[in-house]
Amino acid sequence: MVITQILPISKEKVEITFDNAKQLVLYKGEVRQLGLKEGQTIDESLYSQIYYEIVGKRVRKRAMHLLEKMDRTEWQLRRKLQEGKYPQELIDEAVLYVKSYHYIDDGRYARTYIRLNQERRSIGRLKSDLLSKGISEDIIEQAMEEEHQASQEELIRRLLEKKQYHAETATTKETQKLYRFLLGRGFCSHEIMHVLKG
Repeated sequence: MVITQILPISKEKVEITFDNAKQLVLYKGEVRQLGLKEGQTIDESLYSQIYYEIVGKRVRKRAMHLLEKMDRTEWQLRRKLQEGKYPQELIDEAVLYVKSYHYIDDGRYARTYIRLNQERRSIGRLKSDLLSKGISEDIIEQAMEEEHQASQEELIRRLLEKKQYHAETATTKETQKLYRFLLGRGFCSHEIMHVLKG
């Protein structure tokens, strides 16, 4: 296997391209320590050492570090790891590794998100938020069944109280403004109208 290019991508890192079109990011110190140069032929054992022992361990550590700071969905974690230019195979292995310890669990993430936000967001908004985080519809539906307790109309009433809305004294303009606000929060038109008229 031949190193066809060593390209600096930051002060500390370089991207190494091999003749099989694979690319790996290493620290400049690692390149010096391993004595890697453009045009150099390396054997399979050195390539495996670089790929699995250096970069592979780094991807797992990065995944752990990202999850230590905040809970993420699998999709969010994959996206963050892809930003680090890690090979897809090593990203897959890192995700399986953190899943094996239950550090990442989309079902748990969805249930927690619903539990913490159901008092402020409509069902539609909760589903939309979770879909945007890469959680599947099946997992979202199951989490909704397990966790969601807030009545949509009761939630609208609470939001109207916060906004100090009173149907009997509100102007048409105020009512229309609140209607748009509630639509933006993901509530259905008929639920909003039922409470606004109610």
